[in-house]
Amino acid sequence: MDWGTELWDQYDIIERHTQSGLELVEKYVKFVKERTEIEQNYAKQLRNLSKKFNIKRSSKDEPECRFSSYQSFLDILNEMNDYAGQRELIAENMMMNICIDLTKYLQELKQERKTYLMEAKKAQQSLESTYKQLDSSKKRFEREWREAERAAQYAEKTDQDINATKADVEKAKQQAHMRAHVAEECKNDYAAQLQKYNKEQNQFYFNDMPLIFNKLQDLDERRVRKLAQGYVLFSDTEKHVMPIIGKCLEGITKAGTNVNERNDSMVVIEQNKSGFERPGDVEFEDYSQGINRASSDSSLGTPKGPMDLLGKNKGKNFWLFSKRSKPTVTEDFAHLPPEQRRKRLQQKLEEICKELQKEVDQSEALGKMKDVYEKNPQMGDPASLASQISQTSQNIERLRGEVNKYETWLAEAGGRGDTLRYKSHTFNNNGAHDAQSPDGAHSDESTPDPSQAIYAEFDDDFEDDELAAPIGKCTAMYNFPGASEGTISMQEGEVLAVVEEDKGDGWTRVRRNNGDEGYIPTSYVTITLNK
Repeated sequence: MDWGTELWDQYDIIERHTQSGLELVEKYVKFVKERTEIEQNYAKQLRNLSKKFNIKRSSKDEPECRFSSYQSFLDILNEMNDYAGQRELIAENMMMNICIDLTKYLQELKQERKTYLMEAKKAQQSLESTYKQLDSSKKRFEREWREAERAAQYAEKTDQDINATKADVEKAKQQAHMRAHVAEECKNDYAAQLQKYNKEQNQFYFNDMPLIFNKLQDLDERRVRKLAQGYVLFSDTEKHVMPIIGKCLEGITKAGTNVNERNDSMVVIEQNKSGFERPGDVEFEDYSQGINRASSDSSLGTPKGPMDLLGKNKGKNFWLFSKRSKPTVTEDFAHLPPEQRRKRLQQKLEEICKELQKEVDQSEALGKMKDVYEKNPQMGDPASLASQISQTSQNIERLRGEVNKYETWLAEAGGRGDTLRYKSHTFNNNGAHDAQSPDGAHSDESTPDPSQAIYAEFDDDFEDDELAAPIGKCTAMYNFPGASEGTISMQEGEVLAVVEEDKGDGWTRVRRNNGDEGYIPTSYVTITLNK
């Protein structure tokens, strides 16, 4: 059954129905758009929430960071950040695959429907025009036939009139004959117009309009089918990311199971034990034997403060159950208990060694820049680097002194003197540099290779633009369409080079072997960074 056969006389109904169908598509597109806005706002709020409760970079070395309960909380925040990324992906895919696609399809349907309705209108106008011609010829035939009848009656009356002359009778007969001939022509014209109209009417109702109605039926069915696909996509879009959302939730569960209360207790002990021995028994002082009270080293009275000395523990601070006055902070951390002092000295020494290594690297880079300037004067003046080289050398000497100082204090505190190894170099009078290890031995890096790009800032001068070196690789766990601008598609199992780590927004920049680069969701891949 089709519209052309069953609804041949329901043009207005079909017009309203197809218009209503297009309006439903528009309404669904608007619904999905508002859903994507909810997803985007939800994802934004989740990211802000994770960021609000996440630890600042500057405080990651705080003692609390070593507790498993604290680390698990950070893991939960990271998982929530990844979860937010999946909500963003849902919104993006819905916008691309439903809203944009349906909107484009809707415009095509509107234009197609407009074309069919215009065809129907033209056919209707053509039929109406033919009917007007038919009606006009019919009325003319009716009018001329009546005139012919009157002329015939007048001719007969004149013929019977005895007073009429032969000429009058002849004239009346000629007039009647002429009128009859005109009426006959009008009759033939009317018959031709009627035949033409019936033919066009038959064409209109049995061919033209059924064909247009069937086209509109096909359009409407295609519209319904496309809309149904949009309904399914609404669900499938979210189902597609459910495995990754499930992994995020599994990560949160894992974070909870990774909490180890016993290890956290051990961390508290390690971080805070003083290293002191427990105080011994307080000796009995027998005043009945004439001991001079004033000469006693201690009394049975209440200790005056944290520095009071009791019995055999003379020389040890009595801190338990007493208020400790705020100690004077010293550079060598002598105000801390032995264990804590060793840890703080070791930590401070490592920080200084890292800073020293940065200065050594900077000094080495400046030396290479100076070599480049000396060999290529057009690139810069070597003398312009003198102040930076001098400042870097002073910083290196100052930091070396700091290292020696803290190594001495650490040795006094009973700690190990092992520190981070670093490269050092000095400059000769010509600006060349000699790379040395901490023990003074020359390293293999003492002579730079002038054939290579010596410093990153001069890469563009020595060679064409180069792609950034990969920092690792990743393997896709899921398919990703990469439909939006700046992203790249990938297939499950595909291996890509990582060129930029996730900066906290849930996206990682990768590159294919053919040089194509773009961003992919971090949670869609397994990443292995170069060591």
